[in-house]
Parts: sequence; structure tokens; C-alpha cells
Amino acid sequence: MSEQEGGRDSFSNKFGVIAAAAGSAIGLGNIWRFPYVAGENGGGAFLMLYLLFILAIGVPVMLSELLIGRKAQLNIFGAFRKLAPGSYWPLVGIMGVGAAFMILSFYSVVAGWTVEYTFYAIANQFAGESPEGIKAIFDELTAASWRPVVFMLLFMALSAFIVRSGVKKGIERYTKVLMPLLLVILVGLIFRSLSLDGAMAGVDFLFRPDFSKVDTNTILEALGQAFFSLSLGMGVMATYGSYIKKKESLGKTAISVSLTDTLIAVLAGLAIFPAVFSFGLEPGQGPGLVFITLPGIFNQMAGGYYFAIFFFVLLVIAALTSSISLLEVVVAYFVEELKMKRSTATWLAAGIMSALGVVCALNGAVFSFFDRTSSNILLPLGGLLIVLFVGWFLGKQVVRDELEADGRVAFYFRWFVPVIRVLAPIAIALVFLNGLGLLRF
Repeated sequence: MSEQEGGRDSFSNKFGVIAAAAGSAIGLGNIWRFPYVAGENGGGAFLMLYLLFILAIGVPVMLSELLIGRKAQLNIFGAFRKLAPGSYWPLVGIMGVGAAFMILSFYSVVAGWTVEYTFYAIANQFAGESPEGIKAIFDELTAASWRPVVFMLLFMALSAFIVRSGVKKGIERYTKVLMPLLLVILVGLIFRSLSLDGAMAGVDFLFRPDFSKVDTNTILEALGQAFFSLSLGMGVMATYGSYIKKKESLGKTAISVSLTDTLIAVLAGLAIFPAVFSFGLEPGQGPGLVFITLPGIFNQMAGGYYFAIFFFVLLVIAALTSSISLLEVVVAYFVEELKMKRSTATWLAAGIMSALGVVCALNGAVFSFFDRTSSNILLPLGGLLIVLFVGWFLGKQVVRDELEADGRVAFYFRWFVPVIRVLAPIAIALVFLNGLGLLRF
């Protein structure tokens, strides 16, 4: 087995690193959230702002997390404890572990919906249903009942099965298969969507910017989507960074993962908007775009039965690649800090998260609290503290040495430090204050 210093498991090669890290970033946020947020904020103009923030803010923040993990060769809490002993910085690591707990608890419920929708699609239960009937199906699914619990538990068991096998034999092995499969299914959906009459109106909406629809809220939405879609601020990238060998370039890894994540979001838009416009629907349908609007479109589409199955399988894969990364954050903490065996740590973490997930599935108020607290507080605050730590605490030489650990000159070092010292903290602070409702323009 390929190992890091100290006998730790590691990714075997560059493709394994990118598949796992991109799999973490690529989730329901890309395929479920991005299309409806873009639809609500003018399409092309939102996309341009989103791409700008990915490059200017997302890549530097991701690079900061990867750097912390690989430098320390430990979980997110252990990394801060090692790099800043005797300080309060390890609390940032605890916050990351807490965020992973909280996010996967409610995220697994949504993932469970995608699993049940896949079974609905296979059973052809959407056939002949009116839009109102499909909405009733979704409302019944999301209501407090035993069914969301069953599918959530099924999803968590699958996630735990992968994570318990380790980094190389579990996470890397499965993401190397799941990520290409996700891309193949998505490309197939795009070809079908583009073949519909009137599909080019959806393409124009996505790629032709209308800046008259841009306001400060659009800018903050684009910044927030760029930040959250990359799995930043929750310790995932720092944890994965600790499994990256010194010979791998952190800069290339951050760029590759960010571009892959962005590509999937754009492809999701290409799969969805042409179909939406072809059938004369509004793109700003909100969160119900995937679960309510698209099944109705599949009903009217030649071969829609098969494409409905492909689409919801795609959602399950996207959710799974993200969930295993969140679970790994907690498992790494349990193994390295509490000295548990990996199998014990995995099932314990999955068990606690599943128990919290049951509460989220049965109580909408708890679900919303976990969602708001993690999205509006823990993630942006964690991201803010991470860039401040790398930019102001570690020191330029430590940062440069780690960026050049692969033996190559980090040509981007000159702009990286100013970005994480000034630009990224300001941008993240804006998202944070906006999420708390303390900043309104």
C-alpha cells in the first residue's frame, strides 16, 4: 500500500487525488442547486460572475486548505494543533469536524430523496402525472414519515461501506469509477436535451449574459455558490490534502478540481435549461426545479422514462461522492485523535450522523436549523479563518516551501499571498455577513 510519512494511507496517483477531491466538490450543489440559482439570477450573467469568483476566490481558498492538510499530514483538528500548538487555532479544526457532522446529517436526507426518486423513475411512477400530481409526490416524500428515513439510512450505509475501506481501497477506488460514470450520464442527458425543439433558447439563457438583471444580491449569490460548491470551510480539502504525496503539485490539483467542479455545474445547466425552455417553462423555478419540474419534462419527452432513470442515478452518484468526503473528515478525526480502528470509527460516525439524520427527516425545523447554521455560519467562518491562518500565521516561507514541495517553482506564489491575505477574507466576510442577514445593499 502506498503510504505517506508516518504510515498514513494516501492517494496512489494524481488522477486518484483529482477524482476524490472533485467528487467531494461535485454534489447536489452542482446538479440540483446551481441550475435553479442560475435560473433565478439571470442565467449567463450569473454564470460569468460565478466563473470569476471560482478563479479569483475559490482556487486560492482550496489551495489554502490543501496546503494545511499536506503540511501537517493530519486530520483538520490535528493539523491546526500541530501547526499552531498552544493556540486557539485548533478550534477551527473542531468547527470543521462539527460542520461535517451537521452537513451530512441533513444532506443525507436530501440524498435519500434522490435514491427514492430513482426507484420512482424505475417504477415509472411519474407517467401520466400532472405537474400538480408530481408536486404532491414530492410533498409526500418530504413530509415527516418513515420513508425518507429508510432511504437516508440506505444511503448512509453505502457511504460508510466505501469509507471504511480506507483512502486508497475505498474512497479513491470508488470515485475513480463514479466520477467518469457521472460525466458519461450527464453528457448523454445533454445530447438528448439539445435535440429538443426550441432547446437553443435555453443555451442562450445560460451563455448570453443579461447584465440588466445583475444586482448586489446576484453578486453575493454567485460568490456564495462558488464558495459552497467547492466544499470549502468544512475540513474536507484539508483532510484530502493530508493524503496527497509531496511529489504532487497542490496548485495544479486545486485548479484541476475547481475547473472540474465548474464544468459539471455548467454541463448540468446545459442538460436542464434547454429542456426547460423547450417545454415553455420558467427557469427560475427554485429548489423544485429538479424534483418537480424535470419529472414533468421527462413525461413529455420521447424516451423520457430512460432519461429520468439516468438523471436520478446521476443525482445519487453526485450525492455519494460528496457524502464520503464529509464522512472521511470525521473518521480521520476519530482514528487519529481518539485512536479508534478505522472500521469502528466509520460505523460510529455514520451511526451518529444517521441518528441526527433521522431527526432532520422527521423534523423540518431541525433540518432547516442544520442547513442554515452550517451554510451561513460554519462554512464561511471556517473558510475565513483558514485563509487568515495561511496568509498571516504560517508565514510566507512556510507557504512557499509547501507549494514548491514537488520540486517546481510555484509561479503563482506572487499573487497567491495577497489574495488570501486581503481579497479572499473580504469576499468571504461579505458572504458571511450576508448569510447572517447583517449586510444588505
